[in-house]
Amino acid sequence: MAFLKNKSMFSRRKPMAAAVVIAAGLLISGGGYAAASGAIKSTQSSTIASAAQIDEGRKLFLSNCASCHGKSAEGTKNGPTLIGVGAAAVDFQVSSGRMPAQASGPQIAAKDPSEFTDAQVAALAAYVATLGPGPSIPSDAAVAADGNATRGGELFRTNCAMCHNAAGAGGALTQGKYAPALTSTPAKEIYEAMATGPQNMPVFNDANLTPKDKKDIITYLVYLQNHPSPAGLDLENLGPVAEGLFVWIFVLGGIIAITVWLGAKSN
Repeated sequence: MAFLKNKSMFSRRKPMAAAVVIAAGLLISGGGYAAASGAIKSTQSSTIASAAQIDEGRKLFLSNCASCHGKSAEGTKNGPTLIGVGAAAVDFQVSSGRMPAQASGPQIAAKDPSEFTDAQVAALAAYVATLGPGPSIPSDAAVAADGNATRGGELFRTNCAMCHNAAGAGGALTQGKYAPALTSTPAKEIYEAMATGPQNMPVFNDANLTPKDKKDIITYLVYLQNHPSPAGLDLENLGPVAEGLFVWIFVLGGIIAITVWLGAKSN
């Protein structure tokens, strides 16, 4: 009888227990989302676009970009949609001169970005940002090279070196594509490339590489940019294969040539 009574009490309490568990789950997940959102927003630019800036960006877009990306940025056969790419993607592509593209090909190369002023780039980015949520332009604090360079080097070699080379010298990919050298790339462009994944590069969002991870990687790359090879001749930082070939061909070849010359002279 007591067993049946306890079972009856348990069955009455089960709905309440389920409600408590659901409420706790919602509280934990909501708190975690709020914390993550705060961390992401802290890495983004605090500049708020004005209506005039957005309108200017729309005019620039219709004049320079709509022929490939569509009047509403919906995309065409000549260019992908820009809805949801965010301001960071526009800032990266236009500031680096990759857009507007001069010609189609396996990969759009960077060029002189003098076609647009900084204010026009900002206006274009502000307009595209209104079309859908996407990565924002990072703040100066987010791209400052004041992180941990040693840890950044480890992260870079794990996630990036297979394409960009361990020293950021770049490298060839398949079908005429390539990973560009990072030896002179500005810190903001590096961050935006990680956040948006341009062309052949995968997207490294904050779930893959946190803002701290990105800062450490930037710190490592900026260190390499400011500290050239202490040995002098770096052979384009292409790694042990190029260095080994150099030793075999020039160093050992020189030793053999000197040996032959000395032997011939003694005879």
